[in-house]
Order: sequence, then structure tokens, then C-alpha cells
Amino acid sequence: MLEWIILIVVIVFIAIIIFSYYNRFAVLQNRIENSFAQIDVQLRKRADLVPNLIESVKGFMKHEQKMIREVSEARKALVSAMPSKDMAKKMKAGDMLQNALKSVFAIAENYPNLKANENFLHLQNELSAIEDKIAYARQFYNDSILSYNNLFRTIPGKWFAGLFSKKARHYLEIPTAARATPKVKF
Repeated sequence: MLEWIILIVVIVFIAIIIFSYYNRFAVLQNRIENSFAQIDVQLRKRADLVPNLIESVKGFMKHEQKMIREVSEARKALVSAMPSKDMAKKMKAGDMLQNALKSVFAIAENYPNLKANENFLHLQNELSAIEDKIAYARQFYNDSILSYNNLFRTIPGKWFAGLFSKKARHYLEIPTAARATPKVKF
């Protein structure tokens, strides 16, 4: 009788551990998916602001049609990448739009009336806030990946990851070109 009680206690203990690790992996995967979705939300907000920005800029920058077209094309690339689950494709499109927008703001320095335009300033501030949110969302995504990979690579998590067919996840990385130190000339 005592052997049966010990056997039942051991089986229940093992079952609790298995359920516990399964649930930990599930929670961490949900956190990763949520953080991925938050990046999507911010990229969408950025893409949605661009037409308003372009409209406020068009009247002032009549001679900058090439730059306006580049921003529009970059936005189009981002919007077409949004339904995709491919984070690399979204990040590339988002970076392309961000670089195009930097051009707008750099050229805006040559147009004092545009720099003083209240609508342009509001949109510029809004885009700046969204860029901060995108950076935070990327950081949160990578932090979530770190938690998941720590569980995946430590024992006994590694054993349970194999049992549940879980794979290590990859961090969001910035392109090599973006890592280069900016050159400042006076």
C-alpha cells in the first residue's frame, strides 16, 4: 500500500513539473507573439501618418518630387509587408521608410515656412514618438526572446524543450549598415 502511495506521489510530481514547463514555454511564446504584434502596430501607425506628412510637405517642396516619391514607395513597401509573418521583410521595409523620412526632415531644413508649419511639426513629433515606441517594442521582443532562449538552453528546460519539440528563437538584428558609426563633418 505504501509503495502505491509513493508511486502516485512521484507520478503526480512528474506531471506537475511537465505541465509547469509546458506552460512556461507557452507563456513565453505568447509574450514573443505579443511583442511581435506590438511592433506591427507601431509600424502600421508610422505608415498611416506618412500620407498626412506628404500632404503637408507637398505644397512647400514642389521641387522635391523625387524625395516625395521615394517616401511614398517606401510606405507602399511597408504596407505590403504588413500582412506577412516575415519579421525581416517588415524590418527592411520599415527601415527603408525611416530612411526616406529622414530625407524629408533633412530637406525640410531648407524650407523655413515648412519648419514653422504647425501641422508639419505635429506630424514630425508624432513620428518621433512612434520611432521611440518601435525601438521599445523591438527591445521588448528581444527581451522576450532572451527569456525564452534562457529557458530553452538551461537544464531541465532543455530536456522539456526537446520533449515539446521547441526550437530556439532568433533576435531582431539591425542591418550591418545601420551599425556603422555616423561620420560627422564640419
